[in-house]
Amino acid sequence: MLRYQVDDMTCGHCAQTITQALKDLDPDAEVAVDLGAKHVAVTSLFALDRIEHAIRSAGYTPRAAETAPGATKGGCCGSC
Repeated sequence: MLRYQVDDMTCGHCAQTITQALKDLDPDAEVAVDLGAKHVAVTSLFALDRIEHAIRSAGYTPRAAETAPGATKGGCCGSC
């Protein structure tokens, strides 16, 4: 799972736009958006750079979220 901080995601429309951009890239992707925390979590077979490009192409600025100790790069420890 790849996690991103998207500080310029400010409303439900933004969240929907990002989700659709990721689904357009990979229809099988699992996308979870936490609008309050401005986090986007993506599970996809596509590479990190393709996922970031999809978010940027939708007009937003993704930043890889900090990785919890023991988690894989770009992933989540499951305690978030």
